[in-house]
Amino acid sequence: MTPSIVPNFGSENSDRKLAIICSKGNLDMAYPGLILANAALGEGVETMIFFTFWGFDMITKSRMNDLQFSPAGNTAMHLPGHDMHIPQSVMPVPGMTAMATHMLKKQIAALDVPEVPDFLDQIVAAGGHLWACRMSADMNNLTMKELRDDVEGIISASDFIEMTDGAQLLFI
Repeated sequence: MTPSIVPNFGSENSDRKLAIICSKGNLDMAYPGLILANAALGEGVETMIFFTFWGFDMITKSRMNDLQFSPAGNTAMHLPGHDMHIPQSVMPVPGMTAMATHMLKKQIAALDVPEVPDFLDQIVAAGGHLWACRMSADMNNLTMKELRDDVEGIISASDFIEMTDGAQLLFI
């Protein structure tokens, strides 16, 4: 096994900022942003997450506990622990999304990774900031009342860009 290389950023980088734009609401696309946010916070990096378009599902109270994983269109889909890809012709079969979602949740839980709402709770408790996109809120007729209580506000993309000046920016 190759040893991990962990960079030493030293104290001169204590003002680092990370801005993550979460644009996808699928279960498999929710985790990359959350894992990166959690890692950044663990390194003392100021972290802000902006939820837009389907990423809004991660912070919408009525949807955040029911994120799905759809294998349809995912040409990289394979059975866990195997290299054989599952044919795309099988993916539209009724029940495949439910089965794939169940399998993915089971794999994630086996790694002791929390479910999305719980992960967001941890991120906020560690000092992370959650922001909602104004355009996405307007498109979905959503107000702050329908969002997680720890979302700091509904702001424009321009506001987010301005508040994250100098930050590393990730679009997921």
